[in-house]
Amino acid sequence: MSDILTRLDRLHRPQLLVEAARSGLRLYVRETHLGRALGRALRAGAIAPAPALAELLDIEDELDHQRRARDAAYSYLRHVEVLIALMAEARIVRPAEAQAPAE
Repeated sequence: MSDILTRLDRLHRPQLLVEAARSGLRLYVRETHLGRALGRALRAGAIAPAPALAELLDIEDELDHQRRARDAAYSYLRHVEVLIALMAEARIVRPAEAQAPAE
C-alpha cells in the first residue's frame, strides 16, 4: 500500500484543479460518487479504499496525460471529479496505513 501512497505524494497538479477538487471534497459521498469516478456501477462497499485509490490514480494519470497533450477528449470536469474521489479515498487509506503493524 505504501507504493500507492508514494504515487499519491508525488502528484503535482495545477493549483486551480486542486482547489476545485478541494472545494468539492466536502460533498463527496463514497456510495454515490466512487462508482461514477471509476466509470462503472458499484454496489456499496464493493471495493476497498486501497484498490479504489490505485485505480483512481491510473485514471487520473490518463486524464493528466490528456490535459498536457491538449487532447480534445479531455474534460476538466471529469478530472476534478476523479481528483475529488482520489482525495477522499486517500483520507480513508492514510489513517489505515498508520494503524497497520510494521513488517
